[in-house]
Order: sequence, then C-alpha cells, then structure tokens
Amino acid sequence: MAYDRDLAFVYRQPTKIVYGEGTVNDTGIEVSELGCSKAFIVTDPGVLEAGLVEPVKKALGPKFVGIYDRCIQDTGIHIINEAAEIAREAGADCLVSVGGGSVIDTAKGMAILLKEGGKLEDYSGFQLLSRPQTPHVVIPTTAGTGSEVTMTAVVKDWEKKQKYLFSSNYIIPNVGILDPRMTEGLPPELTATTGMDAFTHAVEAIHTLQASPIADAMALQAIRLIYEYLPRCVENGSDLVARGMQMCAATMAGIAFDNAQVGIPHALSHSLGGLFGLPHGLANSIVLPHCMRVNLEECPDRDALIARTMGLDVRGMSDMEAGMAAIEAIAEFTKKLGVPQRLRDVGIPEEGLKDVAELAMGDGCVVYNPVTIFESDQLLCVLKEAW
Repeated sequence: MAYDRDLAFVYRQPTKIVYGEGTVNDTGIEVSELGCSKAFIVTDPGVLEAGLVEPVKKALGPKFVGIYDRCIQDTGIHIINEAAEIAREAGADCLVSVGGGSVIDTAKGMAILLKEGGKLEDYSGFQLLSRPQTPHVVIPTTAGTGSEVTMTAVVKDWEKKQKYLFSSNYIIPNVGILDPRMTEGLPPELTATTGMDAFTHAVEAIHTLQASPIADAMALQAIRLIYEYLPRCVENGSDLVARGMQMCAATMAGIAFDNAQVGIPHALSHSLGGLFGLPHGLANSIVLPHCMRVNLEECPDRDALIARTMGLDVRGMSDMEAGMAAIEAIAEFTKKLGVPQRLRDVGIPEEGLKDVAELAMGDGCVVYNPVTIFESDQLLCVLKEAW
C-alpha cells in the first residue's frame, strides 16, 4: 500500500465550508449566494423539538417556504418521495437540511427528484446524473457522517430491508455550515457513536485501493482530532471547542473517504443496518477493529501510520507490531467512550450473521478494500469475531 510511481488519482472538494459559533445565522446569505430565494427545510422530529430549526428559519426570513420534519433514522425511499412532493408544491428552489446523516441523505434524494422527476429508484448507482441538482445547504447537528461534503446518499428500502447507494458528483452539497452550537445538545451515547462513524471513515480512507496523499492528509488530521477531542465531547457536551474540532474532523474524514472510498467495515455496517436496523456509527465502531485485523497483513505501513498519528509509542516496532498496537488502541478507545463492543450486545442474532455477510458481498464498498474479498465466508469470519 505504499505509494509507487504508478499512483494516479482525482481529488475533488466542491463544497463551501462555513465554520464558527453562530454561523447558522448566515444561512440566508448562503442561500442568496446560490441564486435562490425559496428555501425548503428538511429535518427530523428530534431536531425540531430541540429548537435547532428556529434559528435557521429566522436566518432565512422571507426565503423560507416550507418544512419537512418527518425524517427517520435510516431514511427510506418512501420518505424521500413524500418529502420531495411537498417541497415541489411549495415551489422550493433550494434545500436546507438541518440534522444528521439521515436528514442530509433525505435532502440529497429530494434534490434529485426536484430536478429530474421520476422515481428515486431510477437513480440508484454510481454517476447516473448528467447535470447539477437542486442547490443544497447542509447544517449538521451531529459530527460523524461527513455527508455535508460527500457525493453519496444511503437510502433504505424498508420493504426489502436493503440499503441502496446513490452516488454522483452532482449531489455533493453546495454549502456546509458547521456551527458547534448545533451539536451542543447531542447526548453522550450519540456523540460517541457518530464520532466513531467519522473515525471509521478516516481509517478506511487510508486503507483503500484509492488512497492518495491528499486524502491521507485529511484522514490523518481527522484521526488526530477525534482521538483528542471526542472524549471531551462525550464528557462535557457544552465544550464548544471540542465540539467544533469534532465537527471539523467529521468533515475532513468525509472529504477523505469521498475521494478514497471505504471498504469492508462500511459494507458490513450497511448490511447490519439494512437487515437489523443497527445504527450506522455503532455498527462501524464494533466491526472496525476486526476489519483492520483482516487488512493488516496487506498494508501494515498504513496501520503503523495511524498508530503514530494517534501518538502511540511505537519506537522500535515493526509496521506489523505498530499496526496491531493501533488496532488495540482503537478498541480500547471505543470502550472508554462507552460504545458497546460486540454485536451480541446490541441485539444482533448469531443466526443472522450469514445473511449479513451475503448481503455485504453485493455492497460496492467491498471492491475498494485492500484485501480482495472473494466470498461471503471471509466476511462471515469477521462478523463472528465481532459477535
């Protein structure tokens, strides 16, 4: 996995990032700069109840034309179809998503339907769009998914219990407003698991077959910041310095994996979420160390790099030894954050692991993994270790 003379890559980051306390008050300005005048808010009941939508509405003023506030965890095709129709009736020319990854992915799907029409299912896959979609401003209320800067939306078909990827350069949001105050009320357990989602993004980006020096820089800085600041966020949710640095880390990790892609941890997490509703960040946190052990022999230098970034004392160690130290430190890190360690602890039945492995084999993330996955039994072994 070391760089060689045949290295070639494309690095993309079109999203404007606006960071700082109180920057949510600039939402109306950002909408105007996009040439829009009818902004439609997308959110969920929890965010609405927490009062986080009100400052956005105030900032939009007369540009606010409506709201959809019924987003759910693991957004569904039926949700996006319903929300897009409401936004269309309101005459929306811009979407403002206020929430976590599921809310942001809902708005990405809506952006497609508002521009292209038809059924959302028609656009599942990679790079199927041919023009820019409805402008989209993201205001994250968690610090994990990095969806404010990525080209992908993950949407669940609730009838089939399967997750679909919608990936296109044309659904990367136009603006991401990172206001630490918008994450201040996030409970410790959600802070930890969404934070580990970002950590997993960064680790996977360093390992993939599309890893590059620029994406590595983003990923390694994300790892350093999360390792330092996520425990502070969990211990004291009002620590706005820590909250802000965690938001920056999640965005950088999003930029990293959007360019380098992800591997088997995400393939397994998507399937665990699709079949059993396991929250994405929690699934990532549990399977990550076990997946890293599978990949270690293929790219020990990558794990040694992570160890040094985490500040571990690996002097005199081989890359393999340093990599194993990183894996063990990550497992201990999640334990200290209070994140469950085993799939059995979060209600995943052992008899369901085979179905998870088979479903994960069809996930596009598998192809970017440094170790080639030929059959579902390879993934089943990882799941059994995680169980």
